[in-house]
Amino acid sequence: MKFTILTSILALIAAAPQHNNQWCGTRSHNSAKDLTVSQDFGIRNHFIANQVTVIDVYFHVLMDGADGNLSDQQIQSQINVLNNAYSSSGFQFRLVSTDRTDNKNWYHIPPDSTVEDEFKPALRKGSAKDLNFYTANLGGGLLGWATFPNDYASNPSKDGVVCSVTTLPNGSQSNFNEGDTATHEVGHWLGLYHTFQGGCDEQGGDFVLDTPAEASPAGGCPVGRNTCTGDQFPGNDPVTNFMDYTYDSCMNSFTPGQNARMAALWSQYRHQK
Repeated sequence: MKFTILTSILALIAAAPQHNNQWCGTRSHNSAKDLTVSQDFGIRNHFIANQVTVIDVYFHVLMDGADGNLSDQQIQSQINVLNNAYSSSGFQFRLVSTDRTDNKNWYHIPPDSTVEDEFKPALRKGSAKDLNFYTANLGGGLLGWATFPNDYASNPSKDGVVCSVTTLPNGSQSNFNEGDTATHEVGHWLGLYHTFQGGCDEQGGDFVLDTPAEASPAGGCPVGRNTCTGDQFPGNDPVTNFMDYTYDSCMNSFTPGQNARMAALWSQYRHQK
């Protein structure tokens, strides 16, 4: 049964502030471009209740000799984390293939590198509906990054998610080794922005109305933190949301509005592409 999710996205969106503790390399939104995305969201804001969309995952393990190699069990554990995290969203993930590439130039990715322009076209499989997931050794303190659904048409070979190999379940990245870096980056791949996008902006910098405004990324797990105060900013910061910067052990939820946005942008940009 189809039903309509009513939403409103206001027109003027402030550019996101830059933060020193950035661990996600996914770009901030461009106001003009992403306003168009949100208008599309407002038009195409329906989905089928209780329908599960299964996303095929092509997993690409980049290595430098034995460094960076992952066992099949580790990879399946990451898929399980994604399925648990997205269980209320209508999306599920199915691992369809894994490849391992020993190439030190591809494995070690320094900040602002163009190396992904080499390995993504060489390794990518499937269509807009398929998730290409790459693991590597990322520099500059970054744990991962992703492309957005509305980027696919202009650069399909770049589409996908890149995560530090250290962030997978039982990885070596302290506080970020339960697999939720992937959850966060896949959220971007499905069309979500950071919960702190736009800071204390009454117009809603992440284009989702039920995520409380947040002045800056949260670290650790500061439950009860409230950085945007006043009657116009109800609720504490969404520190347990997968789209903040808190520890994996703290992240546990998406909002109904985020689920609706992901479903709508899937319909607009990935379904039947």
